[in-house]
Amino acid sequence: MAKEPKKPNELTPKQAAFVREYLIDLNATQAAVRAGYSPKTAGVISVELMTKPHVKAAIDAAIAERSERTGIDAAWLLNRLADEAEADLADIYSENGALKPVRDWPKIWRQGLVAGVEHIEVKDREGNATGDVIVKIKISDRVKRLELIGKHVGVQAFLEKVEVAGVEALADRIARAKAKAGGK
Repeated sequence: MAKEPKKPNELTPKQAAFVREYLIDLNATQAAVRAGYSPKTAGVISVELMTKPHVKAAIDAAIAERSERTGIDAAWLLNRLADEAEADLADIYSENGALKPVRDWPKIWRQGLVAGVEHIEVKDREGNATGDVIVKIKISDRVKRLELIGKHVGVQAFLEKVEVAGVEALADRIARAKAKAGGK
């Protein structure tokens, strides 16, 4: 039995596997390897696949479907980043300045703002535990959140390089104008 010919914009089984694998970590080269392409040529193949309109369309559709299914989209992300950026450190401390138990922290602090908690048992000079504990909290990077918000909303506050289109054409026009003025 002969194979039916593939339609021009239909994904091959390997391309479909590439699309599924790409959604895992958004790493095109690794997705190509996991989809069965040769590790030696995966870098080149992944670039080719990402530039094929029907493959790119399949990836975009899969990402949109996943976003719809999970309810996580650009608006969700921006709201989450804003909530994290505005979270008040005072919310995890009691009125007397003691750290509240983690179960009493606001949800936003329990879900990612704290990068680590370290409990250090206090000891006396002889090395015996005093019963006191020092708690060190490592807070995740708030500046990174602000940068992400700025990039997302197009604030342009974090651009490292500004490109201006048309400068070369303007320079040419000025040079021609100067030549005309000097030639008269």
